[in-house]
Amino acid sequence: MNTILAIESSCDETSASIIQEGRVLTNIVATQSVHEKYGGVVPELASRAHQQNIIPVVHQALTEAGITKKDLNAVAFTRGPGLLGALLVGTSFAKSFALALNIPLIEVNHMQAHVLAHFIDKPNPQFPFLCLTVSGGHTQIILVKNYLDMEIIGETVDDAVGEAFDKTAKILGFPYPGGVWIDKYAQNGNPHAYAFPDLKNKDLNYSFSGIKTAFLNFFRKKVQRNPDFISENLNDICASIQHTLIRILMQKLIQASEEYQISEIAIAGGVSANSGLRTTLQKTAQEKNWNIYIPDFQFCTDNAGMIAMAAHYKYLAKDFCGQEVSPMPRMRF
Repeated sequence: MNTILAIESSCDETSASIIQEGRVLTNIVATQSVHEKYGGVVPELASRAHQQNIIPVVHQALTEAGITKKDLNAVAFTRGPGLLGALLVGTSFAKSFALALNIPLIEVNHMQAHVLAHFIDKPNPQFPFLCLTVSGGHTQIILVKNYLDMEIIGETVDDAVGEAFDKTAKILGFPYPGGVWIDKYAQNGNPHAYAFPDLKNKDLNYSFSGIKTAFLNFFRKKVQRNPDFISENLNDICASIQHTLIRILMQKLIQASEEYQISEIAIAGGVSANSGLRTTLQKTAQEKNWNIYIPDFQFCTDNAGMIAMAAHYKYLAKDFCGQEVSPMPRMRF
């Protein structure tokens, strides 16, 4: 019976999980509120918070699972991508823990783990499937051929969609992270109140820097004419922004589905918790006859449960790493 401790520390969540024979027993997450007053994640503060949180989080994961250190068969950790200082904390702890127990070490790609979160609970996607991974740092369309065989077929060439949500939310005066506030107010607004441009490229890649500029220019012109424009039209503004970003995401996902003739479609990453994206995906699935897969909310944002699931399949493949392994902030598939 393989039992694995998994650690996630790529950004501003310190998380630990226990997985046993492919079943996630615990998934403990400590969120860092210290970044709220800065309007974004401060890397140095993130790494310090990880140092404070990692031992209590691991202890809680073991205790709630009813597992002792001697029961563990391997230790897994996020190697990248992510913030270097944050990754160093998780990597160093995992290496030390595994070395002390004389058990194998498993390094995990954070973005592959987001995809494999779909295998924590049923129903599971059938191979091959497409997964739209959307977060504050990444926007990718991934062709998933097997548990450990994935290919990026489209990605953002500049900013991620999560960053577009958060930066726009900051302009509107929302606290960090702001994407959830746009989602909240959008539910009571008219998504067609204000029009914003689409992408012009014909490939499967995304670009969100231009749309962020379009939002900023729009607000500047409107507020210059009416200082109360945002407060008077907040619901419609949020609904229009969210509609635009989701429309851009779905256009490329539909294109990928048609090009690769795949109707098994999944979403993953923090932005997959967005209610507008979930609703639009469900509506599109009915129109396109897709089978869609949306992870539980707790497995959308950064968490060790998804790292544990990825580690489970790497353990079965005996895909271990040595103590010389180091973090890779820009890690690719």
